Amino acid sequence: MFHVTFPEVARVLSEARSNVPAAESHGCLCGALCVVPEYSVDAWLEEIVPDVSELGDRREPLERLFEDTVRALRGDQMEFQPLLPDDDASLQDRAAALAQWCQGFLYGFGSARTLEKERLPANVDEILRDLTQIGRATVSVDEDDESQEQAYADVIEYLRVGVQLIHDELYEVRHEKRKQH
Repeated sequence: MFHVTFPEVARVLSEARSNVPAAESHGCLCGALCVVPEYSVDAWLEEIVPDVSELGDRREPLERLFEDTVRALRGDQMEFQPLLPDDDASLQDRAAALAQWCQGFLYGFGSARTLEKERLPANVDEILRDLTQIGRATVSVDEDDESQEQAYADVIEYLRVGVQLIHDELYEVRHEKRKQH
C-alpha cells in the first residue's frame, strides 16, 4: 500500500531534524485528514518538520506517504494501514511506535478539529477513547510472546478499521467545513 517504508520516513525525519517520530507523524496526518476537508501536505509538513524549506529532495518520500494515506482513507477498498515498523522489529519497539502513532492521531485530530465533542458520533468518541488507551500501551516482557503477537495484531486491525470508520463517519462534518469557507 505504501510506496515508502517506515525506515525511509524515519530517516528523512531524522535528517530534517524533526522531533516527531515516524509513527507519530503518520498518526498526526491521519488524525487531521479525518477532520479537515482540504488538509495539505504543506500543512502536515509544517507540523512535523522544523524548517520545511530545508527539506529539498527529502520531501518526496513524505509526499508519497501523504498521497498514499489520502488515497487509502478516501478509497472504498478499506486499504488503510498505519505506518509502523515491520514485524522484524522487536515487539517492544512496535508497541512503542503504535503508542506514538495513536498519540499523533489524537494530536492531529484534536488540533485540526473544530467540532464540539457533543457532535461526535458515539462510535467515533468510543474509538478516540480507545486510541487514548492504546497510546499508553506497553509490553510486558514476561508474558507469552505468541499471545502478545496476537494481541498486537488484533490491536492493529482494530486501529485500521477504527480510523477508517472515523474518517468515513466524519465525511459530512468535513464537507460542512468546506462549505463554510
